[in-house]
Amino acid sequence: MQSNQLQAFVSVAKCGSFSRASEQLFLTQSAISKRIAALETALKCKLFDRVGHHIILTEAGNQLLPRAQDLLHRMTDCQRAISNLSGKVDGKLSLGTSHHIGIHHLPTILKKYTQAYPEVELDLHFMESELICNAVSQGEVELGIATLPSTPTENLVLTEIWNDPLIFVCGAEHPLGKSCSISIKQLAQHPAILPPQESTTYKILHALFAENQLILNTRIATNNLETIKMMVSINLGWSLLPTTMHSNLLTKLVVNKIKLMRKLGIINHKERSLSNAASTLITQICADNKVHFTHNGAVKNE
Repeated sequence: MQSNQLQAFVSVAKCGSFSRASEQLFLTQSAISKRIAALETALKCKLFDRVGHHIILTEAGNQLLPRAQDLLHRMTDCQRAISNLSGKVDGKLSLGTSHHIGIHHLPTILKKYTQAYPEVELDLHFMESELICNAVSQGEVELGIATLPSTPTENLVLTEIWNDPLIFVCGAEHPLGKSCSISIKQLAQHPAILPPQESTTYKILHALFAENQLILNTRIATNNLETIKMMVSINLGWSLLPTTMHSNLLTKLVVNKIKLMRKLGIINHKERSLSNAASTLITQICADNKVHFTHNGAVKNE
């Protein structure tokens, strides 16, 4: 078996398509097919079945997938460890982040970083915060900068960098906006526009409503916070948004003097070596925000 064959196999398995895998790996579909065929010959078994236009893993393919991913992760880890010995801050840094953090927290950080380390190739992926933990865990990105999950994951280091206060908001003409202060019970009587149920924001709000024995009525669910802001501004429902998104299009609601907050920060894999590029970015972010980074995930103010 060769690493490029395993890489092609994993890509096809995750994409469910030879054509999409070829786009992901910047190879021709023919090259992908040849690598898979060579791997099947080496293993003396079939790895994929074609059902109509779909590609599915055979039993052998299902057995190989986690082992192939583990082998590739170990090879990447080895390459990083050896490369780090040079002390150079260069190479590819794959970073996953959300659009919200990309807009409100990263521009100044990345500008400073890229100016200081021009030899680093920044590979930036915008995705939902809830997917970033999985992407780091699966080795799809080296680092994540995202909303931190409320429940820690065993193989991940979560480093809190920013507190992200949340506020209740509605449109200027929404019935709730006419009161100086409202109760959670009043809030529950009106539909909300929120991120999906798997999001940290939704879980925070759902827990609050459950504590008060109330049902959270979601009219529309979307991960795009700008879309939520727009729909709230035209009075389609109330929402819970970061304070950084407040504007004159929205009315802030004071709900029983309740203060809610998300935690934003850095996510990396506990058992994998960090490249010099990743370590340097973490050091810069922590220093700029007066936070101490430790490899077991502990954070303390300096």
